[in-house]
Amino acid sequence: MYKTIYVPVDNSDHSNMAVELGVQFAKVFGSKIVGSHVYAAKMHDKRFKQMEAGLPEEYHDEKELDRQRQIHDSLITRGLQIITDSYLDFVDQKCAEANIPLERRSLEGRNWKALAEDITKNGYDLTIMGALGVGAVKDSVIGSNTERVIRRVRNSDMFIVKDTKPMNGGKIVVAVDGSHYSFGGLKTALALGKALNKPVEAISAFDPYFHYAAFHSISGVLNEEAGKVFRFKEQEKLHEEVIDSGLAKIYQSHLDVSRDVAQDEGADIKTTLLDGKAFEKIIQYVRKEQPWLLIVGRIGVHSDDDMDIGSNAENLLRSAPCNVLVSNRKFVPPIDTQAEYTIAWTEEALRRMEKIPVFARGVAKTAIHRYAIEKGHTIISNSVIDDAVGDILPKGAMDAMKTLGGTLDAAGVDRNAMQAGNEVAQDLMGSTLSGMMSQVVEEKPVTASPMSAVNQNYLDRMSRDYYVCGGCGYIGKGDHPVMCPVCGLDGAQFKQVDKSIFEAAAQAEGGLETQVAYDDIPMQWTKDAREAIRAVPAGFQRRRAKAKIEKTARKLGMTTITLEYSGPMIQEAASEDYTPIFANKTAGETSTMVSESNNEDAGNANGADPYMWEPDALQRLEKAPAGFMRDCTKALIIKHAEKIGTTTITLDVANQGIEQAKHTMEEAMKTGNVKDIVAKLTGTGAPSEAQSGAGHNG
Repeated sequence: MYKTIYVPVDNSDHSNMAVELGVQFAKVFGSKIVGSHVYAAKMHDKRFKQMEAGLPEEYHDEKELDRQRQIHDSLITRGLQIITDSYLDFVDQKCAEANIPLERRSLEGRNWKALAEDITKNGYDLTIMGALGVGAVKDSVIGSNTERVIRRVRNSDMFIVKDTKPMNGGKIVVAVDGSHYSFGGLKTALALGKALNKPVEAISAFDPYFHYAAFHSISGVLNEEAGKVFRFKEQEKLHEEVIDSGLAKIYQSHLDVSRDVAQDEGADIKTTLLDGKAFEKIIQYVRKEQPWLLIVGRIGVHSDDDMDIGSNAENLLRSAPCNVLVSNRKFVPPIDTQAEYTIAWTEEALRRMEKIPVFARGVAKTAIHRYAIEKGHTIISNSVIDDAVGDILPKGAMDAMKTLGGTLDAAGVDRNAMQAGNEVAQDLMGSTLSGMMSQVVEEKPVTASPMSAVNQNYLDRMSRDYYVCGGCGYIGKGDHPVMCPVCGLDGAQFKQVDKSIFEAAAQAEGGLETQVAYDDIPMQWTKDAREAIRAVPAGFQRRRAKAKIEKTARKLGMTTITLEYSGPMIQEAASEDYTPIFANKTAGETSTMVSESNNEDAGNANGADPYMWEPDALQRLEKAPAGFMRDCTKALIIKHAEKIGTTTITLDVANQGIEQAKHTMEEAMKTGNVKDIVAKLTGTGAPSEAQSGAGHNG
């Protein structure tokens, strides 16, 4: 697969590991290694001339200056060449030991520029670079030279070494989003997995929650005319139907195609569908699974071809704790290739596709192509498009789209304005399928349902039965599903949701507070749930966590958010390097939660109990959100102090107690029995209204 492997070196730990990996790859692929080092003699010459004015006066004579310049030029140029040779000697030694052919390249110029030009000119199949060089410091995540080369190279796969430990164990994970670059990464993953005897896993992530948070953000700033264009009530119902099933099905189809491609090569891979913001979910998955290598396409399915690197690829490159391969290889799966050469489009169907925004057109065509091949069509007409959309979306989504169109016509809203509004909504939401299908679906106006009926329709849906797929989490409504439309599991794998559990929890948790969503649907939060979500840092993280909780609850026909239901999602959002309450930080660090919390609770820590809190321990306690979560943390610290027989609470005592709090609160989040746990720990019963402090829910 890789005939030539390019390895830039600088004698850093990451560079040396790049050499080791290059030799191992060359062994299994029969490759030639090209080792290179860039030295900047001209830059040093320029710097010397800039410093000449600072030389002692006796050196200001023209002849002496010229002599010094010649000496400097000779020493620097020769010295840098010697260093370069020494670096390449290390590569030479490793290649000789493994009987691998080597080409040495000494380049002069700016590091990143010379490397990018050399790779682009010679078209090496694979480039292996260290994420960091000799200039790395403690907080470095990726070196400037490495980042600049990645942005400029488009004809070579870029393997970025982030793990300097020897290669032993660990799987290969490839992120697939339907783009040809991600499928190219899949082919690379399969080849590497076979050559290195490593398991391969394909993952894909879609975000069904962002539009809900985005609509909340923009609903209060639109003028009356813009509000008519967006029609939030109808849009939300549309998104619930479209995103929750259609988008999931398309991304699952990417994984199904990946599995077919792997099976064609005699490999069996695991596939995982993730729901949430792509970068966030993938980085969480990587941190949990700890693979040896993560493979991502240079640009994603929504990117323009002239983009240097996609945002998800860039963020993963910086944050992933494992090695990262940025794929510049393209691969079109057989099913898409077959569609390209065997399926024709009618003029009417092509004109219909032109109504779809350019950034979503590729996804739309892929979905329709795959449907046509599955059903045996060789010509795509309007009727085939209708059938394809109907296969991807449930009937309720089709009706919602037509109803929305009719409502807009009845309200006198210009369709051109609606189109403009849709395009704006796409930019805000990043939701491809909704904008795509709202243009593909038939546009004939139908009788609009009264605006006042929207809330009633939602309340009527609460009485339905709901079923959750045990494979992908798809939610079915009404009758027991026969088969999951997303992952294809049999209906027996669906579990019915027992909402009575959450209703009982709502009564037990009490303190309901009603809020109205942007589309006028009332949502109630219990006091315990409102307090628990404060464990998620304020701002975007908390808004997104709240949006996910409300969105998933609404999908189940629930209007009351309890800790019993929201606890696991709060715990997930409050983990992953975010939560101050569980963070084992030093006393000098400042938590973003302190400014929000009720400082009186922490300030009184020394006033009512016999324990003497040292300032750094007290500051540590204040990092826990005010209310019952801080009370619980304090109780556990005191419990630990009692256990070890001390009345002076130092930072070490506090941290040891908080470690216990971490495990206890995790259990509380899983079971929802926070009050019982607090009562058991403190011996005083459930926290009172004053103690638990019903703060805002963010």
